[in-house]
Amino acid sequence: MGMPYTSNPRIERVRMEAVRMVENGYSTVEVSRHFGYSQSAVVKWAHRARFLPHNLRLLPTRSSRPHHHPRALPQELVCAILRYRAERSQCAEIVHHRLVHDGYRVSISSVKRVLRRHGLSRFSRWKKWHQYPLRPMPEKPGILVEIDSVHEGPSRDRMSAFALIDVHSRWGYAEPTLRATSRAAARFVCRATSIAPFPFSTVQTDHGSEFSKWFTKVIEHGGVTHRHSRVRTPTDNAHVERFIQTLQKECLHRIPKNFHIWRKEIPEFLNYYNTERPHMGLQYQTPLQIVKTIPSY
Repeated sequence: MGMPYTSNPRIERVRMEAVRMVENGYSTVEVSRHFGYSQSAVVKWAHRARFLPHNLRLLPTRSSRPHHHPRALPQELVCAILRYRAERSQCAEIVHHRLVHDGYRVSISSVKRVLRRHGLSRFSRWKKWHQYPLRPMPEKPGILVEIDSVHEGPSRDRMSAFALIDVHSRWGYAEPTLRATSRAAARFVCRATSIAPFPFSTVQTDHGSEFSKWFTKVIEHGGVTHRHSRVRTPTDNAHVERFIQTLQKECLHRIPKNFHIWRKEIPEFLNYYNTERPHMGLQYQTPLQIVKTIPSY
């Protein structure tokens, strides 16, 4: 916003008082002498007041901000950016690439700025930003453990569960839950820690609401580091996603959707998964065999 031409804090009220005197029959010369402003200023105030509601008691200061920037993007280019976005709702990077390919000269920052000004940006000011430390190398069991939630059925009749897998040994654990909340996720990690034949060092999750700041503080209080998977990088959580697929295909889809049945059947499946089921990724060994080969465990 531009600076007003006067520092008088009551200037907006003074303008309207001058306008009211003109409306009551005083000449603009008389009003200008009374208030100490130029006649042309009083004429402009009276002209502006004609387009405002009659019950206003203030004549607001207009901004001195210019309407157009000398280096603003041409309207043709702005229309092209919006047209390319409307065609397939693609991200700013793809829109920029297509514009450059078609002969337009524009920067990626300009494309993002145009989309943001027109309310088409996918950025949310409510988004929780996370740090992404280096992904630890799973050289031993417990160094990197991936966790995710499982949901079966429509929202009004949904069954949920938490699933966990150790990347090194493929040791898996799962539990049904009535509600996939942060507290339920923290309790799930605590129980998995007490059952697992090795300690947890780093737990990795996606950005779901059940893995919020509260969840992070609880597990880090227990000495476990919490790492979020990188955005738009589905391979970060590939092991737990594959484990969930196996859990659904070989267990959940074979039994009724009932909480008590899940509590009975899931542990039986986990016992088979960890002790009897051969894994091609482990050279046809079981997760428990891999854990026992590590001297420290």
